Amino acid sequence: MDCPVQDGRAQAPDRPDCTLAGNRLRVSGDGPELRAMLIDLIDGARHSLKLYYYIFANDSSGRLVLARLIRAARRGVDVILMVDAFGSVDVPAGFFNGLVRAGGRIGWFGAGWSTRYLIRNHQKMAIADDSSAIIGGFNIADAYFGIPDDDCWHDLGIRVDGPQVGMLARWYGLLWCWVSSPRPRFRHLRSLVREWRDGGGIFRWLVGGPTTRLSPWARTVQEDFDRARHVDIVAAYFSPGNGMLACLRHVARRGSVRLILPSRSDNAATVAASRLLYGPLLRRDARIYEYQPGRLHMKLIVADDAVYIGSANFDMRSLFLNLEIMLRVEDADFAEGMRRFIDRRAEDSEPISCEKHRAWRTPLRLLKGWISYFLVGVLDYKITRRLNFRE
Repeated sequence: MDCPVQDGRAQAPDRPDCTLAGNRLRVSGDGPELRAMLIDLIDGARHSLKLYYYIFANDSSGRLVLARLIRAARRGVDVILMVDAFGSVDVPAGFFNGLVRAGGRIGWFGAGWSTRYLIRNHQKMAIADDSSAIIGGFNIADAYFGIPDDDCWHDLGIRVDGPQVGMLARWYGLLWCWVSSPRPRFRHLRSLVREWRDGGGIFRWLVGGPTTRLSPWARTVQEDFDRARHVDIVAAYFSPGNGMLACLRHVARRGSVRLILPSRSDNAATVAASRLLYGPLLRRDARIYEYQPGRLHMKLIVADDAVYIGSANFDMRSLFLNLEIMLRVEDADFAEGMRRFIDRRAEDSEPISCEKHRAWRTPLRLLKGWISYFLVGVLDYKITRRLNFRE
């Protein structure tokens, strides 16, 4: 493997570039660069484009991406776009008509109201010619691309070029068949998640979805945690259940755990819920940081030599309910490069000591934390599960 990790903000872009088993990997945590990567992928497509996004906004970035998709369709590229109806509820009627007129196809996840509306397709992906793909946590909206750069989301994406993209394209094809069917059945969707085979090996395309137990991607993470000595997590939302917290405490006891979490978000309850969980981890010598420059939206896990990048947060929704896609890459050099990437986020974060956490734990803040965790970590999960899972 060739993996020159580029260090130093002034000297080089903030991304590790690697070639691994015939696949080129390019990681970026820079908003404008992520948008440029996506536009380059679209403009370079020759035969097919397959995209799915949770949010596709009617702003400058949304209109730019849509215009490039229309241009691709007009030059003969087969363009398919899937959008989540809940995430993109503010998209005006007729917004995608130009793409349809150019020959593109549109599919909506969860367009009809039912209890299934509480299950979201949270994946984000773009695939060109079944050989190049970009996944990550970012949606199609200015705020995810640092435009403007005032308090935008700080996000992460990875571009993969090579034969491994074919596996992701197969997963996309299954989703498209389900979304475009006359009567998409929830039971069939759950079967797709349960029966998906990620290919194994160095690259694994792990999916999540509505399950009664941990999603497939989360089970794999738990297996890695059970034997890992060093775990680093950068998470936009951190409110796992007791099982995952116990796993992290065990890792901290035998090795090290480092968490980079938001200091602010679009929902204050998610930050308060996370802070409620700091105590047990800090007492096991876990290192916790809160990111300061902006609103953190990354989804990144490094467990020993395994790296996870994709759409899933480390909360109950992503662990059990929402459809998610995570790429697991197992390689020591790539993992080391991503830890250096995390080091730079830690430099922009405030370390949370046991003393600082104890000073926070006033009765009012504890009450707020318990209420917040109950809302985002218990009530939402319990209601969604009770309404949708019968077995």
